[in-house]
Amino acid sequence: MTRRIVRTICQLGALTVFTIVVVYFLDTQFRVLPSAIHNVMPAHHPGLVITDVTVTSCSHVNLFSSCKLDADVWHRVEKDLYLGSGWVSSAYVHIKRKKEEELLADDKVIVDISVGRLDPSTGQKGEEDERWESRPAGLWLKRSSKRHASDSQDAITAVDVLFGADAVDPRDRWSIVGTPLLLDTSGEVQEARLSVRRGKPSGLPKITPRINGNGKFKIMQVADLHLSTGTGHCRDAEPAALSGGKCEADTRTLEFVGRLLDDEKPDLIILSGDQVNGETAPDAQSAIFKYAELFVNRKIPYASIFGNHDDEGSLPRAQQMDLIESLPYSLSRAGPEDIDGVGNYYVEVLAQGSSKHSALTIYLLDTHAYSPDEHSFKGYDWLKKNQIDWFKKTAQGLKKAHEGYTHIHMDLSFIHIPLPEYTDDSLPRKGEWREGVTAPGFNSGFRDALVEEGVVMVSCGHDHANEYCALSRNEAEHPALWMCYAGGAGFGGYGGYGGYHRRIRFFDIDMNEARINTYKRVEYGATDQRIDEQIIVEGGRAAGLQ
Repeated sequence: MTRRIVRTICQLGALTVFTIVVVYFLDTQFRVLPSAIHNVMPAHHPGLVITDVTVTSCSHVNLFSSCKLDADVWHRVEKDLYLGSGWVSSAYVHIKRKKEEELLADDKVIVDISVGRLDPSTGQKGEEDERWESRPAGLWLKRSSKRHASDSQDAITAVDVLFGADAVDPRDRWSIVGTPLLLDTSGEVQEARLSVRRGKPSGLPKITPRINGNGKFKIMQVADLHLSTGTGHCRDAEPAALSGGKCEADTRTLEFVGRLLDDEKPDLIILSGDQVNGETAPDAQSAIFKYAELFVNRKIPYASIFGNHDDEGSLPRAQQMDLIESLPYSLSRAGPEDIDGVGNYYVEVLAQGSSKHSALTIYLLDTHAYSPDEHSFKGYDWLKKNQIDWFKKTAQGLKKAHEGYTHIHMDLSFIHIPLPEYTDDSLPRKGEWREGVTAPGFNSGFRDALVEEGVVMVSCGHDHANEYCALSRNEAEHPALWMCYAGGAGFGGYGGYGGYHRRIRFFDIDMNEARINTYKRVEYGATDQRIDEQIIVEGGRAAGLQ
């Protein structure tokens, strides 16, 4: 890539190179580093209506072109429509918006948006003041001069940009405009699509996970989805294609997850990291929306933590979590700002009926990414002391409240990167150990903290082809903690160990007996069977391997 850029600069000549340098320093929005493409999320404010939308294009080699409009009048959606891949051009969507109470008599409120080469009103009759107006990139606007149109649930109140042929928008009252903007791009990844919100959102529903009336509760752990911007490319697919068709990674992954959601009907989804494959997701928002839509459409609450790949694309952890927190049915939280990582929090599952007592507490922690001290500890990062201190203080503080539950309260935990104790191949286990355990080289003691606070099970992702549960014992050789892997679910990540089939782990919890039964379901082959089913908790304590 670097050699190609240098060769291109040489071909352009000295004068053009000088112009490029000048333009870069005068208007840095022309070319941004891939890791910072979307560091500013589009802002949408309640009470605003959209009165105009346009697209600006600019050339990196033309000193007089600009992708900026008057900032006092126009708001720019900070996403380059070429996703930073256009060496010569960039383009941006701009919107003009006003507060409803500030609308003037001659202001026109947008009531519809379309994209295409032809006027959408061709062959149709419409009122004189509601004709379609043309804008660049095949954009068409229908505006109404009627002031009361701003009060309508059909009025456009926000505009966003998503990417890929499979783009979806799970947010309340948002929908994708059917056709991508008409730009000179190559490949479906760069298909820029407008998403519009009509009217005012009704607000996020309050979600409180609760044990079912029969005392049962089912958790579905989805690990390592590795979703991309666009449909993505399959890695190590088994079989390589289904029914002779092309293997599209995200399409196949999401179909797998959706099928199990309908078959198993879980009560809670835990996303244990690497939902986004950063290297192939130049727009992380589009990737996040794809998995969220599965859960939102089925009204299933979900909680997520990050892996080492999630923030290698367009958005850092904090901005991703801001976005995820704003989505319907999301229980995800950034957690305390004064400890390391983003996504250190817990979820309380209340007892059945109308009880206000917790029956189940689920701790989720950020295991970060790569070692901060590669010279001394190669590989991956570890849970920091202040995270462990937070966990211990939180667990101890909740114990008194949990005493109000009339049955046996249980604590579980989910992380992304496995703990160093996972590397002990002498531990009793059920399931396959197919690849080397890529745990941190430094042991910060989180396993011991889990045991001390009575957590009965911890489960991780990260190593896609490992999908076992290993029993860690205490000094008295009594069962202390089950350490599980979920197994990789996504076709965008590797899976090439002995014909590995993607899989998803379930935890079937019976609070009547304080019992946890776990098993896996696979994407291909024995798709209707439970794999490696076992009881890991009995009577609220880690059970021995049966």
